[in-house]
Amino acid sequence: MSIDLGLPSAPPPVLAPRRETRQILLRHPTHPVAVGGGAPVSVQSMTTTLTADVNATLQQIAELTASGCQVVRVAVPSQDDADELPQSARKAGIPVVADIHFQPKYVFAAIDAGCAGVRVNPGNIKQFDDKVKEIARAAGDAGTPIRIGVNAGSLDPRLLAKYGKATPEALVESALWEASLFEEHGFRDIKISVKHHDPVTMVNAYRLLAASCDYPLHLGVTEAGPAFQGTIKSAVAFGGLLSRGIGDTIRVSLSAPPIEEVRVGLQILESLNLRERGLEIVSCPSCGRAQVDVYTLAEQVTAGLEGMEVPLRVAVMGCVVNGPGEARDADLGVASGNGKGQIFVKGEVIKTVPESQIVETLIEEAMRLAEQMEGESGPVVVETV
Repeated sequence: MSIDLGLPSAPPPVLAPRRETRQILLRHPTHPVAVGGGAPVSVQSMTTTLTADVNATLQQIAELTASGCQVVRVAVPSQDDADELPQSARKAGIPVVADIHFQPKYVFAAIDAGCAGVRVNPGNIKQFDDKVKEIARAAGDAGTPIRIGVNAGSLDPRLLAKYGKATPEALVESALWEASLFEEHGFRDIKISVKHHDPVTMVNAYRLLAASCDYPLHLGVTEAGPAFQGTIKSAVAFGGLLSRGIGDTIRVSLSAPPIEEVRVGLQILESLNLRERGLEIVSCPSCGRAQVDVYTLAEQVTAGLEGMEVPLRVAVMGCVVNGPGEARDADLGVASGNGKGQIFVKGEVIKTVPESQIVETLIEEAMRLAEQMEGESGPVVVETV
């Protein structure tokens, strides 16, 4: 029997068409990233190193790049950081965006350093509105996009006085006001973010913003919290927006190593079919019907296949009710029971093994399928008897 291991010819379905926007380009010699205008939704993170420590910063950027990060932001709170920006911008393997607060002079330093983009926080940069004309001219001449990043925690005091707190309307008014100042000087190479720690407020702000402009949007739940809480809040908020076609690049903000932010972001996009799926483990939550230790099996299979990048769905199932169906529907799967497991490849049972050999067998078969899928430009065929 022939089993087709090729990828589907049609793209996977999505919940809604992407919102039509302008497009900006974050420049890089080998890995430029387009944002908006139909470009794929990209994943960002931010370094935790001192930007002035170039070696540490570049090392972390390399680790983020290897984890799938496509754009990285670096903090520039001091002159020492600004002085070292050219090295980071030049040597990083992905576009570097400078994150600027408080001092407008660092905006110009980031542009001169060749950064792919600059994030400005109008709410806490001294006399920012008075500097817009100069920033617009410098950024326009250099081809450097600007992100207008409005945060609930640093909203312009005038808008706080007007609205009483950081409401969706206040966040959006702030962002659109700053964008209008740039527009007055002919600069529209802009993306916008309106972040809030509360997912409901954040979603409402982005929905209002999306209906009010055609700029690409950078999604984020700011100060989302520790890994578990922040993952839930970000997944809920991003899912609520991306499922409506709103959002062009994302950063998951976690009180955790930045690589974890990237992993969560990628998983969110994969779950919504906005990014090609890599390895996906489908496993049951276990119940009284389970006749094997599903938790351990799933953890061991996940650990054994860590780092695999091919789009492979592996089902680890522990009972005879849903197990055969889920395993049959996956690229590779096991339906376990009575101390043994039936191993499925593309819907067909290829062998039955003792429970003690399930993990080893799944990993071996997954590696074999991955090698075939990576090694063939067209559909791969496995002959079974």
